[in-house]
Amino acid sequence: ALQDFARREKIDLTVVGPETPLVNGIVDEFKKEGLRIFGPDTRTALLEGSKVFAKELMREFGVPTADFEVFDDKDAALSFIRKKGAPIVIKADGLAAGKGVFVCATQQEAEKAIEEIMVKRAFGDSGNKVVIEECIQGEEVSIIAVSDGENLTPLASSQDHKRIFDHDKGPNTGGMGAYSPAPVANGERFVEAINKIMYPMIRGLKKKGMPHKGVLYAGIMINDTGMYVLEFNVRFGDPETQAILPRMKSDIIDLIEASIDGKLKDFKTKWDKRPCACVVASSGGYPGPYKKDKEIRGLDEAAELKDVFIFHAGTRKNRERYLTTGGRVLGITALGSNIEDALRTSYEAAGKIRFEGMYYRKDIGRRALCLGNQSSR
Repeated sequence: ALQDFARREKIDLTVVGPETPLVNGIVDEFKKEGLRIFGPDTRTALLEGSKVFAKELMREFGVPTADFEVFDDKDAALSFIRKKGAPIVIKADGLAAGKGVFVCATQQEAEKAIEEIMVKRAFGDSGNKVVIEECIQGEEVSIIAVSDGENLTPLASSQDHKRIFDHDKGPNTGGMGAYSPAPVANGERFVEAINKIMYPMIRGLKKKGMPHKGVLYAGIMINDTGMYVLEFNVRFGDPETQAILPRMKSDIIDLIEASIDGKLKDFKTKWDKRPCACVVASSGGYPGPYKKDKEIRGLDEAAELKDVFIFHAGTRKNRERYLTTGGRVLGITALGSNIEDALRTSYEAAGKIRFEGMYYRKDIGRRALCLGNQSSR
């Protein structure tokens, strides 16, 4: 239906946001019809669509990542957990809307994760296999780049906040806030991530005859022993992108066109040096069950603040009213002279918005404030 729409309306360029259409082959189908589209084909979309595929490629290409084992049998997985002990990380192989990763502090939590994934089938066929990996501690950072299959153009670094509650407590979500740049990935570390993680993956894929065009996103853990890839995604991260793009002074369409045309070799991006912060307002109960169709008030007042951007996620417009439709409702974002200033403005804007059950974390950016306002990409 999307292909028919693009052809009928003579759409010049389609940019794919969600991961599911990419994994299901929307890029392949559009290209068959000569339609211009930004994103990877089904072969390399599997970097996000299958954690097993991604981990095995990392091992093959020498990309640093946590030690891991793959299981398609519940009893074998449980036996391995009892042998290895905790803390340990359990991941459903396939797509799970950002909720298929369990960081387990105890053996009991790990066994419960296997039960959820492989017995209760919480993520359907995405749980046919699991990756069980070493739990690596440190600071997490997101590095997003755009590739033309051979070359890379990195975007600014960012840090996401996955857990639902303050101090990184509670279950994982799609992301409760982000900021850019991430002080933990400053200067030399940023360059190291590009050279030791991003380029080896892009070059390895090309060598295997499956060049990756589009976004390559690496979730990386950094500690005293080095950096380790937690996961790869193949689309702009949410809410990381909300914290990155307000800083981008170049035209993103030029970047996208260069990716499609294989012309990223000499492409340069320009950046606003000011940091940016995004606070996600969610529906009460998320990431579990939540109520919909709650009226959102205060959007105009929040938008009047200087350098504030309100990104709509789970909303719909009914005449002149905005109503909630999803778990993550709004990305309330602001630029600032430093990270502290950007966060202060984001929270000021969030304070002007209200809807029944509205919830947001109060500690977004805490790590950046602790690490100091170092210069970085």
